[in-house]
Amino acid sequence: MGREIEPLKISGEDRRRYREKVRRSLDVFARMLREQLFDTDQPQVGLEIELNLVDTHGLPSMRNAEVLEAIADPVAWSTEVGQFNLEINIPPRRLGGSSVAELEEEVRGSLTAADLAAARTGSRLVMIGILPTLSEAHTQEDILSASERYKVLNEQIFAARGEDMRIEISGPEQLLTHAASITPEAACTSVQLHVQVTPDAFAAYWNAAQAIAGVQVALAANSPFLFGKQLWHETRITLFEQATDTRPDELKQQGVRPRVWFGERWITSVFDLFEENLRYFPALLPICEPEDPLAVLESGGCPQLAEMSLHNGTIYRWNRPVYAVVDGKPHLRVENRVLPAGPSVADVMANAAFYYGLVRTLAEAERPVWTQMSFATAAENLHAAARHGLDAHLYWPGVGDVPAAELVLRRLLPLARAGLAGWGADDALADRLLGIIEQRCLTGQTGAAWQIAAVREATASGLDRHEALREMTQRYIDHMHTNSPVHTW
Repeated sequence: MGREIEPLKISGEDRRRYREKVRRSLDVFARMLREQLFDTDQPQVGLEIELNLVDTHGLPSMRNAEVLEAIADPVAWSTEVGQFNLEINIPPRRLGGSSVAELEEEVRGSLTAADLAAARTGSRLVMIGILPTLSEAHTQEDILSASERYKVLNEQIFAARGEDMRIEISGPEQLLTHAASITPEAACTSVQLHVQVTPDAFAAYWNAAQAIAGVQVALAANSPFLFGKQLWHETRITLFEQATDTRPDELKQQGVRPRVWFGERWITSVFDLFEENLRYFPALLPICEPEDPLAVLESGGCPQLAEMSLHNGTIYRWNRPVYAVVDGKPHLRVENRVLPAGPSVADVMANAAFYYGLVRTLAEAERPVWTQMSFATAAENLHAAARHGLDAHLYWPGVGDVPAAELVLRRLLPLARAGLAGWGADDALADRLLGIIEQRCLTGQTGAAWQIAAVREATASGLDRHEALREMTQRYIDHMHTNSPVHTW
């Protein structure tokens, strides 16, 4: 969840002052980069998981406030956009040895405890990219979580648009609908992977993460249904892009950038991304803090750069830069945001291991992959993967256009294994988690593929689409709690 805010009315003067404060923060950030003031200790990784709540019938449960009260862990657990959403934030750690296995056990333990707490409210937790039983009636404005941040974001996005949101998705079936609030965004639940990096290494890690975004989505697709229709294997990608778009058609035609953005170029410094934020995007939450970042820096302190960070948090890059201050030291992270939640914790950790290993190998390669493929090709890979999952054909240097599964098996799994070894991860653990990725490629069974097949089977037995989706969701939840990887379902 982003930073909470107080109720406010936003004036033109607020926007002017905020823009100036972001500009000053950016100048201080540039100086901190020049003077090498960032934490360069052994890097850590982190993990956030967004989840859905369902009732005993597999339908959305609008009880996140009650569930959070029952869980009683405000440090780890928080709300998300919709009342049927929750998020868990796992503390960061170093990646070596058996830490990934420990991370998996911690996530499983936290989810099991939270699910037991949710049961006391008549709810269950589901890790899935888009909840299949969600209907348009479940995404009206009154289902926003009780957070001033979401209320103000909703107001500002629609003030910028000046008209209702048009959501149009073409897949095996067609969806055309309109929304008068940002609540369709609540349908999109993801896993966010963080890697702490040094300023000197940031550009290489961000470029590498961009280059493999399509591969990640092809492997992990888990969102084939929205509002009762079968759409893309990872419908979450296009839904999120459309559900937070502040641009009416006229601004799209003029080339104004979208708030959910892949980007448009490889970078040479983390500064490029924060500078683009200021250059291209008006503020949605123009809230100024009393801190004078330059005064703090010159007095020997570490500025929070709150305005720069808040602005960055309202620009939804698929790989987002993060500036944070921890224990009085500033550090930088790449936040990878392309993955859907689920299906099981084992699948989530396999996806994480594949990403952490592959991004390290590519970032540290002598001949970087981003010097061998265009940025536009990386963006095309992402959308092809979102449409077709493991059946997508993706471009990779030296291979050409090949099926995603073949690319992973032939080229990328060995690179991911080498990267995990570079992090110092236990060999047996790496073999187990990457073995899950390998079997997913060999069987062709992602979460999306399983959902599509299960619904087809249910409708063949005589159920209508609504009941087929509900039955499939109940089966999905049962499988999820066994922690068996989806390729075994």
